[in-house]
Amino acid sequence: MRNYIQRVTALAAAFMAVPSLAHAQAGAVDTGDTAWILISSALVLLMTPGLAFFYAGMVKSKNVVGTLAQNMVAIAVLGVVWCVAGFSLAFVGDMHGGFIGGFDALMLKGVGGTAAAGMTIPYNLFMAFQMMFAIITPALMTGAFAERVNFKAWIIVAILWSLAVYSPVAHWVWGGGWLADKGALDFAGGFVVHMTAGYSALVAAILIGKRKDIGMKPYDTGMVVLGTALLWFGWFGFNAGSALGANGLAAQAFVTTFISSAVAMLAWMLVDKMKDGKPTLMGGCIGVVAGLVAITPAAGFVTTSAAMIIGLAAGVLCNIVARTVKKAGIDDTLDVFACHGIGGTIGVLAVGLFSSATINSAAANGLLNGSAELIKAQMWGVLAVAVYSMVVTFIIIKLVGMITPIRVESGEETSGLDSTQHGEKIQNH
Repeated sequence: MRNYIQRVTALAAAFMAVPSLAHAQAGAVDTGDTAWILISSALVLLMTPGLAFFYAGMVKSKNVVGTLAQNMVAIAVLGVVWCVAGFSLAFVGDMHGGFIGGFDALMLKGVGGTAAAGMTIPYNLFMAFQMMFAIITPALMTGAFAERVNFKAWIIVAILWSLAVYSPVAHWVWGGGWLADKGALDFAGGFVVHMTAGYSALVAAILIGKRKDIGMKPYDTGMVVLGTALLWFGWFGFNAGSALGANGLAAQAFVTTFISSAVAMLAWMLVDKMKDGKPTLMGGCIGVVAGLVAITPAAGFVTTSAAMIIGLAAGVLCNIVARTVKKAGIDDTLDVFACHGIGGTIGVLAVGLFSSATINSAAANGLLNGSAELIKAQMWGVLAVAVYSMVVTFIIIKLVGMITPIRVESGEETSGLDSTQHGEKIQNH
């Protein structure tokens, strides 16, 4: 079965053997696969505006525009960064023993419309599909420090983080790097997207500090529901698209993605009911995202019954962690660490437990299917990605703080980001 791991591995091997992408032997473009990945790329792009609405609905009315702006600008800034250097550093060549890619495809040199070896879609489409992942990943962090960050500082942090955290970890796992060599598996971004963003968000929330007015008075639950709907819809491109073809593996990833998120929604609401006396709609929406996060690395490796277990674990554990973080005095405004850091960790470890070669012929069996090797590789990945992301994020924030203030001044925070950072306001504010 053609699948993501086989194609990316073959692609990386081909590019490491030649000085330029232009010289890689072309494969045959399949129109059905191409059509599906074109659609999937658009679906994943839609997730970033969805994230903007999701986050904006949960902040105070005076910070809605600022929250929307932080996410929307990521599309332009990080898209350019990916085309200039990020893609090359993630997927082309190899430097320093599998740590990071090379410079052969800077400015997308050699990235054209023919299929490279081992692929049935145009190579520039593969680049574009991966670009949408690179765009949304740093944007995920904005929820951790919502309502208090300087817009200019955020743009600088996002650029540096994309090059210093996202591209290297993408290379480790998907670009033929050292974690792939150890046998670690990540179908659509548990290590690469969610763990990097989630653990980095925890560091950022601690360094930037608490908001002055920490009381949660969400602007609009309806906006949160809209954002959740767009994220849920787009996530089918995120996960099923990662099969890199219109095939049975994509269908399996589609089904596991839905069932995990549905179970997680119900589980989150049940915990809310037990803890607070009422199941909230906003809590249910957060549960959907937690379930989507947790199934992401496992979507193309596990059965539907395993996906249900993963969703249940995410809905319960991510809820508990979110509550614990707040009790610890850490102002992770919109629970980014709980949903993405912990959700991503649950997902990649679940791969080590539930992965089945009967679902994906290129995947190793997990612990519950007779092999302990994969869970060892996944645990190595959890440790490496969490520590690397936190350390590099700490350095980036400290460096950017020397250039420009990261946190807005006290008076600006009181007035709100909408008026002080953008000179705009949301309707009725």
